[in-house]
Amino acid sequence: MLRVLLADDHAMLRSGMRAILDTQPDLDCVGEVADGRAAVAEVARLRPDVAVLDIRMPKLDGLSATEAILAAPDNRTKVVVLTTYDSDEYVYRALNAGASGFLLKSLPPEELIGAIRVAARGDALIDPSVTQRLVARFASSIAPATSAPGLEQLTVREREVLLLVAAAYTNAEIAAELHVGDETVKTHVSRILAKLGLRDRVHAVVYAHLNGLVAR
Repeated sequence: MLRVLLADDHAMLRSGMRAILDTQPDLDCVGEVADGRAAVAEVARLRPDVAVLDIRMPKLDGLSATEAILAAPDNRTKVVVLTTYDSDEYVYRALNAGASGFLLKSLPPEELIGAIRVAARGDALIDPSVTQRLVARFASSIAPATSAPGLEQLTVREREVLLLVAAAYTNAEIAAELHVGDETVKTHVSRILAKLGLRDRVHAVVYAHLNGLVAR
């Protein structure tokens, strides 16, 4: 059972999200708050597995709350940021703080459920409509590297997995493509992140694009 905290200053939206979570047997909404300051306090008190935070909230905005939550030395809660605004600056700030997801509120309910599960298992997810623009901006602002730092540490199979991760394949899709088990894929991804010093799958995608491993 994954314990989830919801933070949004619109009571109707919170109710809608809670109703979505209540349809899932593995998700338990343990609390709701209406501002960022309360979100920080309730995460410290309830220690949920995942906190879903709106960006625009009173007292403390969602990005500042994310930074405060993830900076706590004993924090184990993953944060998924929701917004109606797909600003690049919001994305950068959320990812730099360590958020495990950046999603638009227009997403279908099943994608919110999926994002919570993805975050809980230690992966990260950015709204598909934002990802390509984000990568394009990175690619246009930074010159491509002549050689990818750390790539020589990866095995041939790990390089294959990295390219599939960069192409937005899920673990299940990678397993099917390479004819291996899901656990094998998870092991490969973990080793790739460790060897390259990357925080999560999102940063693996950025690494692959910035270093010319994926055709632009």
